[in-house]
Amino acid sequence: MTNQLVVQISFAIYALLIVGGGLWAVLDKSLIRALVGLILTLFGVAGMYLLMAAPLIALMQLLIYVGAVVVLIFFAIMLTRAPAGGEECDKPDVRQLILALLGALAPAAALGFAIHKYAKAAREVASEIAPAVLGKVFLEPYVLAFELISVVLFVAMAGAVLLGFERRRAK
Repeated sequence: MTNQLVVQISFAIYALLIVGGGLWAVLDKSLIRALVGLILTLFGVAGMYLLMAAPLIALMQLLIYVGAVVVLIFFAIMLTRAPAGGEECDKPDVRQLILALLGALAPAAALGFAIHKYAKAAREVASEIAPAVLGKVFLEPYVLAFELISVVLFVAMAGAVLLGFERRRAK
């Protein structure tokens, strides 16, 4: 097989992972199984980063999103378990489904039009950037943003724990 065919097959597999995992995450009624769909989607995105010759970004995708954010969401689901039979399990009416479909297709159509009309053809492979250079680019001007993200994640986890304790105390 040629190198280009392998890349195209890999792209198709990662795209199927992303779309399939996304559909699984959105359509499943169980929050835990929906979280598994999110994990599949995030693995597919990491694979796309590998195809773009960005292994460090792919590793960060796995470490930060799959390793940390998904675990945080899992704990939040476990600690704030909603009672079974809530209104979110009811079937949506046809109007809601049509609006959701239009809401999903509108950005896709706009992006497709913009890519078709204005995109330049890629002629060369992107060059690899050393992790040290990438770290400087990300951290020097954005160090405050990275610290704020860690504080937000900590507050979200602490809030989930407090909500879990409040529900147990109320029982």
